[in-house]
Amino acid sequence: MFTGTATPLISVVVPTYNRSALLHHTLTALADQRMPRTRFEVVVADDGSTDDTRETAEAFTERLSLRYHHQDDLGFRAAAARNAGARLASGDILVFVDTGVLPGPDFLTAHLAAHQRPGRPRAVLGYTYGYRPDDPNPALEADAVGSRTPEEIVRTLGTSAGFQDGRYPTFASCGFDLSRVPVSWQLFWSLNCSVRAADFHAVGGFDEDFRSWGGEDIELGYRLERHGLAFEVSRDAWAVDTPHPREKRDTSGDNSSNALIILHKHPEPVMELLWAWFCRHLPQLEDTRAWHLRQELPAIRRATTYARSRDVTAELAQLRDTVPAGSRIAVIGCGGTLPPGFPPAHLVDFDEDVLRRLPSDPAYTVHHGLGIRTVLPDDAVDVVLVTSRMTPLWRRWRAHILAEAHRIGTTVRGPLVEPTPEVAGAAAG
Repeated sequence: MFTGTATPLISVVVPTYNRSALLHHTLTALADQRMPRTRFEVVVADDGSTDDTRETAEAFTERLSLRYHHQDDLGFRAAAARNAGARLASGDILVFVDTGVLPGPDFLTAHLAAHQRPGRPRAVLGYTYGYRPDDPNPALEADAVGSRTPEEIVRTLGTSAGFQDGRYPTFASCGFDLSRVPVSWQLFWSLNCSVRAADFHAVGGFDEDFRSWGGEDIELGYRLERHGLAFEVSRDAWAVDTPHPREKRDTSGDNSSNALIILHKHPEPVMELLWAWFCRHLPQLEDTRAWHLRQELPAIRRATTYARSRDVTAELAQLRDTVPAGSRIAVIGCGGTLPPGFPPAHLVDFDEDVLRRLPSDPAYTVHHGLGIRTVLPDDAVDVVLVTSRMTPLWRRWRAHILAEAHRIGTTVRGPLVEPTPEVAGAAAG
């Protein structure tokens, strides 16, 4: 289904699943845009709805240039739905809006203007009032907003702390200048964002391996940054989010498991921190609610400076002599030089430059990481050796690194690890 004639400048992709009432509110707000109808189109990307979603979309064919795409219900496939919508879109700019999001009247004008300004290509994050899925505002229930325009809602609730975008503290801390925020791609949320279609397709769109709610948008943001895009927040491209249950048709996945998917796709220290932030699997994180990925990055830089010239070759030779012959080994904090005759091993270090010095040898697999969460499977090795290169990170992440070492290995040894009687005896001998 397609209504419209002229090629639009901008295409709005709205993924949806069995939320026809919320979809009606979103399409109404899009139909009320001040931008002329001929300059934009709307693509409703249906992830297998069985309610009256199609009829709801068709009811707007007189008010919107609208395309409708339906894919079979094979479980949660929001990423695939968005990609299908993007393939149907004909505008140079793609805007993604979740069902239940109510764009303000100049929403599309603001997204378009952000991309038309001179400078680097950019990904635009629209400010979204009320998006607080863990702490929804009771004044924003769907039945309460249906009779009010987005402008009326903002006039009523705009100064309420519980109505702010969940990213507001970060936005405010940098004066809404995301060039001052490390890992700004972590703020790229698909409920209200835009990117040039050419850039979206160049990086492959949303990764369809994500089959549960959460994570596929920030993973796309990471790839867009690697592609050279800047990130910009637009307060003019504002919208209001209507609280609603997040669909989890595949209960095997959530933010935690999706963070692990991201880590496996992009194994590096920052993704280990992202995984730890989502999982909050150790007491230190549970007790430190202000912990945030970007706040931990300076610790890695300090550790890299401290350990850049720290040679642990002799230390590894001594540790090797405590390991039974034929043992499978992993080394956390391996450095750039191995002692002669060092056995096959998985080698992990947080300094990527140091890792480049290691020999190119199929006996060694090299991992750029902190050891907080590696990509190795459970019980991958017999012994994990933790070297003194980890000293500057040990106080901060000791429990995390030890937990990971015990997940992947049977025995953990090293100068920072409490020695067992067996290890102490072997070292003395």
